[in-house]
Amino acid sequence: MPTTKGGSRALLRALRTVMASAGDGQQRLDKVVRLVASNMVAEVCSIYLKRDESTLELCATEGLHPDSVHTSRLKFGQGLVGLIAERAAPIVTDDAENTPGFRYLPETGEERYRSFAGVPVQRVGEVMGVIVVQNAVARVYDEDEVEALETVAMVIAEMAEAGAFLGSAGLAAVAGRRQGPVRLKGKSVAEGIAQGPVYLHEPRLVVFDPIAEDIETERARLSGAMTALRGDADRLFAHSDSNGTDSGEQRDIFEAYRMFAYDKGWQRRLHEAIDSGLSAEVAVEKVQSEARARMERATDPYLRERLHDLDDLANQLLRHLVGPEAGTAPEIPEGAVLVARNIGPGALMDHASRVSAVVLEEGSLSSHAAIVARALDLPMIVQAARVVRDVNAGDHVIVDGTEGHVHLRPEAVLQDHFNQKMVLADKAREAYRALIDKPAITRDGTRIALKMNAGVLADLPTLAESGAEGVGLYRTELQFMIRQSMPRREAQAALYSRVLDAANGKEVIFRTLDIGSDKVLPYVRREAEANPALGWRAVRVGLDRPHLFRMQIQSLIRGANGRALSVMFPMISDAAEFYTARDMLLKERDRLAAMGYAAPSDLKIGLMLEVPSLAFAPDALFETSDFVSVGGNDLMQFFFAADRENERVSQRYDMLNPSFLDFLAEVARRCQRAGTRLSFCGEAAGRPVEAVALAALGFHELSLRSASIGPVKQALLDIDLKKAREAIEFAKSEGLSSARDALTKLIHNSHDFDGRTP
Repeated sequence: MPTTKGGSRALLRALRTVMASAGDGQQRLDKVVRLVASNMVAEVCSIYLKRDESTLELCATEGLHPDSVHTSRLKFGQGLVGLIAERAAPIVTDDAENTPGFRYLPETGEERYRSFAGVPVQRVGEVMGVIVVQNAVARVYDEDEVEALETVAMVIAEMAEAGAFLGSAGLAAVAGRRQGPVRLKGKSVAEGIAQGPVYLHEPRLVVFDPIAEDIETERARLSGAMTALRGDADRLFAHSDSNGTDSGEQRDIFEAYRMFAYDKGWQRRLHEAIDSGLSAEVAVEKVQSEARARMERATDPYLRERLHDLDDLANQLLRHLVGPEAGTAPEIPEGAVLVARNIGPGALMDHASRVSAVVLEEGSLSSHAAIVARALDLPMIVQAARVVRDVNAGDHVIVDGTEGHVHLRPEAVLQDHFNQKMVLADKAREAYRALIDKPAITRDGTRIALKMNAGVLADLPTLAESGAEGVGLYRTELQFMIRQSMPRREAQAALYSRVLDAANGKEVIFRTLDIGSDKVLPYVRREAEANPALGWRAVRVGLDRPHLFRMQIQSLIRGANGRALSVMFPMISDAAEFYTARDMLLKERDRLAAMGYAAPSDLKIGLMLEVPSLAFAPDALFETSDFVSVGGNDLMQFFFAADRENERVSQRYDMLNPSFLDFLAEVARRCQRAGTRLSFCGEAAGRPVEAVALAALGFHELSLRSASIGPVKQALLDIDLKKAREAIEFAKSEGLSSARDALTKLIHNSHDFDGRTP
């Protein structure tokens, strides 16, 4: 086996000759395994290709029984070959039989072979198969040999995409256009309903000659494309820096994005791939695939997000290499739905003017792309599993950003339903707009203050449009999460000042840093925790890192610049935590005032009740706090011991369970006795039935998504809270597991509760 770059290039030149030779797909595969086996001095070389989404089929072999071709199959995860496909990572051993995962296939006769080296055949992160070499004697394949095998695997993947192996029964079986309606479930990061033709953000780049003819030529092509890419990144950052309407968050995002374009390690890996004998395009895809494989194994959310940005840059680099004349990227139809595995902020900005919605197979609620989508008011769904594999370019798709559903190739009945739903939604929005200036006062005269949740400056324009009376929760951590380093006091203060400016005198409640669990700062060392949701997070981090906490407190006071300021501390589980945090805030206020900074004209200090233990704290806590905000999302998962991110258990509890309603009612009574403002913040507040229940329990302030304010306000205007309380009591007296049916009947039917089982 060659162990030098020159030797690797010699293998690739021989491979090119094989690919150019006459014969069908099966004959080419047979020639490839013979060539690799001879070159590596291996007794066996085998190629397995995907038969379907979970099955590998032996499609060619040199050294195993010929009759096993197209008859031997393995599931992903079965045997060493299946493990390679499942993990998208090589396995190398000189004792195959005793390696965990080994599976004996009697029809192949492979039990005689002790040494084993296998690598995934993958393209842009999608595993297409596995290539394996084996020897009878114990032999350790070195790094250069494995790297050369990976290079061969990359060429096989490219040639498979170009159709070089069509005619092999295994590969042909997975070819073809996806058909029939499919519904996928994802997570909504930006609400709204849209429909249109699918535009695949990453159209398949077909490379018909993946092997470099001249190394220096390919290096020069790569350098030219890198220069163009960096120019794109510079212009994007310059635009965000000079455009006064852009928020600081977006500028920070594009600064981080530009840093990747200049990363020397990335450029070095690209040149090494070219030096191994690959063309510039395939070198980019090889490094991109390796990055994707690392991303799939990464547990750090921040690292995963940064790799997504690198993925986006790789796609742009490929476009520069191919050039516009290649025509690989079709024009985006007006109103198209952009579908991708993931997308970076730069590419999303490029396409935003022509697309109506975005659907991602990966992504996260706090990703850079999600922040940009909310700023651009684009409906967006993330974590829609398998969407890229299930769609075809041009398919009609319906995106329900409210429910988090993606309907591919919908049937006519569903299409008609959504057309009517969109018409009704437009009419409802018109009706809700008429309520913007109308307070939410129930039929029995109770006034409920409806406020909105926000996390970036771009959320604030919807404050006036939605009729929200203020911001009940401003998540300050996003400014910290999207940067490469700790934001300075000046940057923090400037953002908080702009937020208050945008609120135009309405109250904004700033939640101090809620980091930890799945929200990680790249510049803060993270320690592994068995259960991070119950671990070192939120106010616990602030109290243990007082410098970080004081810096944010100082920035909030300086940002207020003499205006009213409301601050609350997240995940308080013990009264002492609140007293300590409150004292720190008051001391910083006095210290800054002595230094000449304007003190807030009115300082309100509150807490988030997210941990059940806090409901049983001494009366003094409720009397000292200016307000209490119940954080419904975390409180529910702690109350029911059910992780809200785990779909197996998250649907097994209902907020309208009588036990939980009794708990909330007790919190409301304690706040009422202490004369303390009480609000509820969380997804449940944005659903009309839950909002009515909360109002009936004594929650006279709700903080919810701006898009939900209209429907919730309408429900509250139509309800008599006395009747709502009767519906809740009925459910309890009947021993029901939820008051949902009783309240739903009350809201949607008669506006009166008749005491009968709904």
